Amino acid sequence: MALYKDRYRIESTRLRNWDYASNGYYYITICTKNRECYFGDIIDGEMILSKIGKTAYQYWLEIPNHFPFVRLDEFVIMPNHMHGIIVIDKSNVETHDPVETHGPVETHGPVETQNLASLPLKPTEINRNQRKPTETNNKFGPQSKNIASIIRGFKIGVTKQMKNNNIPFKWQPRFHDHIIRNNQDLRRVRKYIQKNPYRWRKDNFFTAEKYI
Repeated sequence: MALYKDRYRIESTRLRNWDYASNGYYYITICTKNRECYFGDIIDGEMILSKIGKTAYQYWLEIPNHFPFVRLDEFVIMPNHMHGIIVIDKSNVETHDPVETHGPVETHGPVETQNLASLPLKPTEINRNQRKPTETNNKFGPQSKNIASIIRGFKIGVTKQMKNNNIPFKWQPRFHDHIIRNNQDLRRVRKYIQKNPYRWRKDNFFTAEKYI
């Protein structure tokens, strides 16, 4: 927190001088307003999604339909936050040295181990069944080509859907990102996401509240 004009504000988590529209793997964390458990509850290590949670899950999967240069890796919806790996892939240049391909969406592509966040990915690995967005079918609004616009569009889409159904819901402003730079880091983040529901009571975001 930083003091600005006699008020505290949340400082940006963005990495200075980094182009967030560039190819790479990005680990994203998004929280609900005041960490309220809108998305559901965890029972015996399994996440039970509420209606809001199911909408967030569905809209996350739909991100590549609205942003064709995006591929999805591991992700998880938790009671009051979510984690996900977003892959930006705009390149037509092939690389080598494949990464593990065990995520929930079978679109992982090969990248160079030592420079994961900046080298291009293999375009042939992109899901060819993804629909191109149209002006009448893009619930995420106008497209842009960086992480902030992708997350903003996703958040707006979920919020509008809830508002249309008269369901109270709010996101926490902003989001946290981590640029994944090598395979070791990628494996670590994937493992953390996969294990997150089992470690819920030890999670920094844990709250005993049940979902709304």
